[in-house]
Amino acid sequence: MTDHLPSTLLEACVVVGASSEKLQEIYQASNYNGTPELLLLEPEVLHVLAPPFVSRPQTDSDVVRSRGRRQRVRKRRQRPPSTAVSSVKGEGAEGGDGGHDVTVPKDIDLMVLPQLCFPGGLQITNEQREEQFHFLVFTDVFGNKSHGVVMQCYRPILEATCFYQNGARPSKLFSAYSFCVISKYPYFTALRDCLSCLLIQLRTCRLSEIEEKVKEFAAKLSLVPIPPPGQLHLMFTLHPLTIELPSREDKDHPAVDLDLHLPLFCFRPQPLLQVLSCLLQEQRVVLFSANWARLTLVAESLLLFLQPLSWQQPYVPVLARGMLDFLMAPTAFLMGCHLCHFEEVAAETDDLILINIDNGRVSSSCSETVDLPEIPPSAADCFTQRCQSLQMHFDLDQCHHASCTDINDQRAQKRAWQHNLNHDIQRIMLELIVNIFRDVSCHLNYEHRVFNSEEFLKTREPAEKMFYMKVLETHIFHSFLKDRLSRKMDNFTRMELSTRSEMQKMKAMVEVPRRPTMQEIQARRRSSITEKSLIKRPVMSLPNLGDDQTIIFQRNTLLTRIIMPDTALRTPPRNIKVFKLPPFPVCLSFHSVQGYYSELIQLFGKAIASVQNENSTLLARFYYLRGFINSLCFRRLDALSDFQTLYKTDTAIFPTELVTWLVDSLHRDERQQANRRPELKRLILKVKTENEKPLVQPDDHVKKFKLPQQNLQQEDFVRCIQECGIVKDVATIHRLFDALTEGQSNHVDPELFKAFYTFWKETEVEAQDVNLPSEIIDHLDNCECVYKLSSCVKTSHGVGKMAMTQKRLFLLTEGQPGFLEITMFRDIQEVKVASAPFLLVRIPSLRIRTSGRLEVFEANLKTETEPWNLVIKEMWAGRKMADQHKDPQYMTQALTNVLLMDTVMGCLQTQRSICAASKLAYFDKIKHEVPMMVPKTTLETLKHKINPSLDLAEPQTVHVLLYTPGQLTCNASKSEMNPKLWVALSGGKVVVFDAATWSMLQDSIQAGTSQLNCMLGLVQEQVWIGSQDSVIYIIDTHSMSCNKQLTEHRQEVTGLTVDTGDQHNTQQTYSCSCDGTILQWDSCSLKVKRQFHLSCERLSSIQIHDGALWCCCDDGIVELRKGGTPQRRVVIPDDLRSMPSRFSSFLVIPERGQLWTGCADSGELCVWHMNSHNSCFKKISLTGSTGITCIIRVKDQIWVGCRGRSDISGHSDGQMRSQVVIVDPETHTVAKELQAHTDSIQTLCSAEDRYVLSGSARRDGKIAIWKVE
Repeated sequence: MTDHLPSTLLEACVVVGASSEKLQEIYQASNYNGTPELLLLEPEVLHVLAPPFVSRPQTDSDVVRSRGRRQRVRKRRQRPPSTAVSSVKGEGAEGGDGGHDVTVPKDIDLMVLPQLCFPGGLQITNEQREEQFHFLVFTDVFGNKSHGVVMQCYRPILEATCFYQNGARPSKLFSAYSFCVISKYPYFTALRDCLSCLLIQLRTCRLSEIEEKVKEFAAKLSLVPIPPPGQLHLMFTLHPLTIELPSREDKDHPAVDLDLHLPLFCFRPQPLLQVLSCLLQEQRVVLFSANWARLTLVAESLLLFLQPLSWQQPYVPVLARGMLDFLMAPTAFLMGCHLCHFEEVAAETDDLILINIDNGRVSSSCSETVDLPEIPPSAADCFTQRCQSLQMHFDLDQCHHASCTDINDQRAQKRAWQHNLNHDIQRIMLELIVNIFRDVSCHLNYEHRVFNSEEFLKTREPAEKMFYMKVLETHIFHSFLKDRLSRKMDNFTRMELSTRSEMQKMKAMVEVPRRPTMQEIQARRRSSITEKSLIKRPVMSLPNLGDDQTIIFQRNTLLTRIIMPDTALRTPPRNIKVFKLPPFPVCLSFHSVQGYYSELIQLFGKAIASVQNENSTLLARFYYLRGFINSLCFRRLDALSDFQTLYKTDTAIFPTELVTWLVDSLHRDERQQANRRPELKRLILKVKTENEKPLVQPDDHVKKFKLPQQNLQQEDFVRCIQECGIVKDVATIHRLFDALTEGQSNHVDPELFKAFYTFWKETEVEAQDVNLPSEIIDHLDNCECVYKLSSCVKTSHGVGKMAMTQKRLFLLTEGQPGFLEITMFRDIQEVKVASAPFLLVRIPSLRIRTSGRLEVFEANLKTETEPWNLVIKEMWAGRKMADQHKDPQYMTQALTNVLLMDTVMGCLQTQRSICAASKLAYFDKIKHEVPMMVPKTTLETLKHKINPSLDLAEPQTVHVLLYTPGQLTCNASKSEMNPKLWVALSGGKVVVFDAATWSMLQDSIQAGTSQLNCMLGLVQEQVWIGSQDSVIYIIDTHSMSCNKQLTEHRQEVTGLTVDTGDQHNTQQTYSCSCDGTILQWDSCSLKVKRQFHLSCERLSSIQIHDGALWCCCDDGIVELRKGGTPQRRVVIPDDLRSMPSRFSSFLVIPERGQLWTGCADSGELCVWHMNSHNSCFKKISLTGSTGITCIIRVKDQIWVGCRGRSDISGHSDGQMRSQVVIVDPETHTVAKELQAHTDSIQTLCSAEDRYVLSGSARRDGKIAIWKVE
């Protein structure tokens, strides 16, 4: 059984010392030869104590079995110690009288443990010495860690006496003993406190009582459960101290039970940064100290500072003097030695980083300094500044408080102070890591799990490149990359998102190629930077925010100094709840222990009742612990019931392996009882289903981009283009494939791909050489980038070079540099190829007509005429579409098309290159094939458009939209008070936008893998999401994590609604599934309060009006009484029954006494009297619509989302033209027809009656934001 249970606090307790025979020899020799000054002995294992300490009576069929992963050893008291030790190390002997079994965890190496318990050797001294503690970390071959706390104490060597002198003849010799407590968890401070309590008993006990005292001590610790990740700490009393076990922050982080400010006491910021730099570069690092305890505490703190990067190399924080040969290992490592070995290690080993903890110095075995790249100066400067603000002196902080008269009160004050300080230090260290690796995400391709390290290095400052070149090759960074490519939502991701500037948030909304902005050229000039450096993103104006409003994207956020907003670090530590365990039983028999567990279960039950409706996070922790204790008590059904409740409260801490074992171990009668309890039956079915699924290993590989070596078919070509980061959109890549193959081949050969890739990268590099005079830059916006430059040509305004930015064309005149604006793209009226006379011939030229100017601009571009003609027309068409559709992505896409055209013409170098490049002129082609004019009504009402699939290779269907006002997260930080837009895409993916700026806050929250049908925001900082897989997923709006699931529905969840008008001021939440099941929930406890069933073909949605529940079924709209019985039913109109039709949506207007309905296969709105529903009294025909998908009411308007007719005009895009229709409920007439989507409208939602948002199916995949009049 214990194989499947999480470990308790104690893994094992080991007593190490010299054998009694050896001590007797030394004692007798000292009587004859005098007392030796210093004598070292070989330590041996004297006692090993490990759970279980009590066993269930043999008569029960559930007798506790020893752990499969443990060795079983037999040890005889009457054997000589040397024999006993050899027996402990082996499997043990069977039979014989007087023996007893000892279980030893197999991952504890008893061969090495004695050396580690006495790293400086076991000494025989002629004086009594104070007790000393030090700390150990054991790592197995799989990287699993165990942690040890060692207490060394001395006792006199007497023939037969107590552990400490107690009336016996004084001894001149003292021998050291070590007591090592081993745990799976890094509770260094708590275990040191426990051993300190044991020490009080050892001082007064006799030698014969030692083993029994230690066994009693170990047995008590084995009763202490480990708190699950979260905000619940556990506390227990071990006389005379009260000891607290802090919980882990989450399952990926260890518990922090040490003082993180110790390294900051030992090192100034600059040496500490050197140490962290060495670890990030995976050097061979050795810590030195004259104090053994400091080695592990500092080493553990340093590794915590690197989170979320996890040290992957050998780690031995304490090396005994007989283990110094470990330092000859050729691989990277982190180890610790006593300071007395410093000179020896420095002289005999090469390429070691030597860190003296005691004096805070960092050196190498070759020199007094460390010749390694340092952490980027901007991140280092920010870190140094943050460190100066830390308040690290407890006495200074407490000097204004009264003195504590109780030791446990004083310890509690210190713990609270230390908890806050540790939180501040961890935030500062996380900020350092975020500043170092913030830009990694810009060079990731998530679909193919590629990191483009070459491009990332090009974006680094010259002084930083060597540091990143070394770090990028390490295992620690490779593991970090795996998490980033898996879109892991950890503290790094949360801080990186929360500390983005507005510019960086806007940058996330557009995808444009890399060029330096005018602002960067100026900054580069001011700082005298002459090196070529590649920028990250140019800029984009947002048409709906005003024509002159632009967003500036800088190349590198670490150009000078990084100072994050203080709000990023002011995040308060989580509120901690401490649960105190009951006193340990006096007698540690089986029945006493079971009684202790029963008392603990009762206390957890009371705690659950006290937080039932207040704190679901805390509630989940209590359910976890009660389920764990029930498992220990063999109450399998009670344990499963607790874990079932836990599953819907917090899936992040659900113990899958334990639950699987509990299900498999159920007896027949228990299984019959479980089948009679629906919630347990569902859990058992789920466990069986999960176990029957084939084990699929997660795809966590990381690739680096490499040029292809074989011919590329279209699919392979798409993958390679996406991997190298040039373009992500599949449709654009398909057009690029057609351009490169020129319609003559079905593949792109590797040489052509290499030529294309090389030309693209060379063009990026050449763009860095653009160094415009200041007087010219003054005419351009800070955000503008020069994307194309002609050769020197004759124009109608003199000789010069034509230049193109994302906004305009301008002329750089020759001679004295001058600026002449040719036109803004939105002002172009005509572009055509002409010819101009030159001597006796005519040469090709380009003419551009601009609105507001009588004079036509003409440039004799010669052979460049056709390429410039293509480029300008595409930019012109893109600008027009962006302005008319209020969608900045059109301009972004046009710019990408232009750069691809330029590259295709450059790499093909054939007569057909112009024709090939023209295949990429997508918007110019659309301009000629499809009318570009947007209806005036649409243009006036449309505010903006956003693309939730920006990070994806192809557009996704927008299934559901939900707007939540800022008050929903009013308890969070200021930045989180903004309203949010929640978008459900295909495959269970949820994207979140800041509804104040329409910038993306969260690009991926996964709620299962099936289609999501409905969403609902609740005041308890929750968003409920109903899925096709029958589960209701709950997202915590603060942590942005989906860690709760409600599994009571058996079929697809289709609707959610809430009754906000409850007289008791509680939110009554309802959900429905397609089989007609309707559940009423207590949204605080997440329990079903009521359940009823509606007989219908398919239940697709529900709404609450005046306390009545209205249900939309395929065959009718039904009003239910509070008891769940039908009161009214509206059926499909007679004229629609002849065709396969179904209700898709409805709207109740109580004050008008009207019911509005829409059918999926009919373009007519039907209006019914609620009191006379035999037939509809009004039908409103929606021209151009083939079906109605959704209806909402905003102010006194009815907004209707429709499925449009396919375009039959013969255009090549074959798009569906869908519309949003606004109907006046007073006159029953169509007030507005809005056209902004090229696929059917899937969902509508209102944003505080100020805006209406519409989402469309995947061929369009956009969200339109409409103004409400």
